[in-house]
Amino acid sequence: MRILSGIQPSGRLHVGNYFGMMDPAIRLQDDGDAFYFIADYHSLTTVHSPQELRENVRNVAIDFLACGLDPNKATFFRQSDVPEVAELSWLLSTVTPMGLLERCHSYKDKTARGHEATHGLFAYPVLMAADILIYDSHIVPVGEDQKQHLEVTRDIALKFNNRFGDILVIPKPKIREVNAKVPGLDGQKMSKSYNNTLEIFGDEKATRKKIMSIVTDSTPVEEPKDPSASIIVDLYRLVASSEQVRTMENDFKNGGFGYGDFKKRLFSAYWEFFMPMRERREELLADPQHVDEILRHGAARAREAAANTMERVRKACGIQ
Repeated sequence: MRILSGIQPSGRLHVGNYFGMMDPAIRLQDDGDAFYFIADYHSLTTVHSPQELRENVRNVAIDFLACGLDPNKATFFRQSDVPEVAELSWLLSTVTPMGLLERCHSYKDKTARGHEATHGLFAYPVLMAADILIYDSHIVPVGEDQKQHLEVTRDIALKFNNRFGDILVIPKPKIREVNAKVPGLDGQKMSKSYNNTLEIFGDEKATRKKIMSIVTDSTPVEEPKDPSASIIVDLYRLVASSEQVRTMENDFKNGGFGYGDFKKRLFSAYWEFFMPMRERREELLADPQHVDEILRHGAARAREAAANTMERVRKACGIQ
């Protein structure tokens, strides 16, 4: 069973990336033949500085490895190191109806937030389909809010197979239920687009300041508070032990503690949770050649898998 997932190098990774994509992917690397890639082609729709893109790719590679991705268990590579994916994207585009892409909410959402309305942004789902289908992926872990992307991939694959024969593997989604939607510091979904993120490997002083600046209501210290309506508690559940969470929830309900105290507890739990990963990250930063070798090895294996798929696809289309 092949598992596939990708992450965009569009900036510094945050807690939402970790619990929404990275941690589930790391857990799945023991359950099948995992292929994980850094989606640098995709990031070109929003990152326009070559130097920034190179730095982002490097940081994502280091961060993912620091967080527990094991290159002995998973194939880890850059999307652009497998150029065949661009060829497959074009071939898939010849069977993709315009109406299917026009219904995709990601294009509408991004243009509404000020992103330039380019063909790359509009055709993004076709490249995403190519990413999945070129490796004969069986399982694709997605959040509840990402199901449409995989539904589009399945539709495109079925249209291709209906025209050319049973060529492409039809992938199935694995919906991430737990921690799939991590709250940002303002209560919305954590996202760089909303400028509400908490970086995984952020500076200690800056991170503390971010957490202490979380906006709360004006309930007095001595009054009970509702833990179910608190961003602080939601974030604390991600990084604290179950016993620590129960204590905080009880302290909310009983009163006698201010929000400043709860924010300090959140920062302490956050800093301790990611401490081993920060240490591992320092080791990787000191050995850049090791990171390069991991990506090279992963790309070679990924290209081998892609070549097998493309041989079938080209013959089916009549271009080989």
